[in-house]
Amino acid sequence: MAKIDYKKEFGDWYTAASSQAKWVQLPAMNYLMIDGHGDPNSAPEYQQAVEALYSLAYAIKFKIKKGEGGLDYGVLPLEGLWWVPDIDLFKQTPKDEWDWTMMIMQPGIVTSELAGSTLAEVRKKKNFPGLEIIRLESYTEGKAAQIMHVGPYDAEGATIEKLHAFIQGQGCGLRGKHHEIYLGDPRITAPERLRTILRQPAE
Repeated sequence: MAKIDYKKEFGDWYTAASSQAKWVQLPAMNYLMIDGHGDPNSAPEYQQAVEALYSLAYAIKFKIKKGEGGLDYGVLPLEGLWWVPDIDLFKQTPKDEWDWTMMIMQPGIVTSELAGSTLAEVRKKKNFPGLEIIRLESYTEGKAAQIMHVGPYDAEGATIEKLHAFIQGQGCGLRGKHHEIYLGDPRITAPERLRTILRQPAE
C-alpha cells in the first residue's frame, strides 16, 4: 500500500501563501494534545511536550503500519495553539505570559483505545514527563483565516498583523486561539527559511 500524505489529503488546511491570507473552514479533528504555559524558548515543559507528542505519534503510526491493514502514513506536523486573556493583545504580550497547547493531528483510524494502549507501551520504554499529561481530543475551529510566515518564529509580528488586518478588513472579529502549524524543522532548517502557517479563527 502506498504511503498516505495527509497534508495533501486535507488540502487547504496545510497550505497558505505568504502574500495574502485566505479563509478556511475547519471541521472537528482529533489531536494528540499537551497543555502548558510560558515562553517556548525557555520553559522546560515545552520541550517535554514536543518530545512526548512525537514519541506517541510515531509509535501510533508504526503500530498501525504493522497492523492487519498495513496502512502507512506520514506523521502530520507539530501545531500549537497560543493565547492570552485578550486575543487582540496577543502580539504585545510577553511570551512568558502565554498559555499554549502543542498538538499533532491524528487520522480518523486513531481511536482513543488505540492511543491509550500505545501510550501505555511507550511509557514502559521512555520516561518523558509529557507522557503523563498527553491526551487525544477533538478540536473544532470552524471559520478561520490563515497565512504563511517565512522566517524566524520571533519575527512573526508583522505577519500576525497582516493576518489580523485581513480578518478585520472583511468585517470579522478575532476569536479563539492563535494557531501555528510548523512545516519546517528548526533543528535542521535555517531560521530565515522556516515556514509556519499562522491561523486565526474569526467571527
